[in-house]
Amino acid sequence: MCETNDNLYQESFTIEGGNFNNAGIVSTSIKSILKKLGIPNDIVRKSAIVSYEAEINVVSYAKQGVVNVTVKPGRVQIEVIDEGPGIPNIELAMQEGYSTADRRIREMGFGAGMGLCNIKNYSDDFHITSEVGKGTHLIMTIQTP
Repeated sequence: MCETNDNLYQESFTIEGGNFNNAGIVSTSIKSILKKLGIPNDIVRKSAIVSYEAEINVVSYAKQGVVNVTVKPGRVQIEVIDEGPGIPNIELAMQEGYSTADRRIREMGFGAGMGLCNIKNYSDDFHITSEVGKGTHLIMTIQTP
């Protein structure tokens, strides 16, 4: 935990790509932290959804990733930076139902093509950048009262 004048809370988590046994641990930790900080339930729910969807994408597609969660007055910010294949066409990837998941991922119940859509829909502010061969960078902000 890191406290500064501007940040109420800040922490970083590492996600191991391909490790479906631990998928969801980071988003569950974020949910727990936000509850302990007294963040309203609707904000906790939105934060849990966006962090879970992003975490599953890292586990499904990347070698590894880092999740940075920062709570500031008026907002929760979740940043995800992965080392993966990158997204060649972000506009296409943002379309509901679009997925590049292989059979193995789909058989586990993932890869329905709703991850990025859910992230965008549950974030008050959403930015995505990606470089093929390098990885993807997401910044999701949820406003708090």
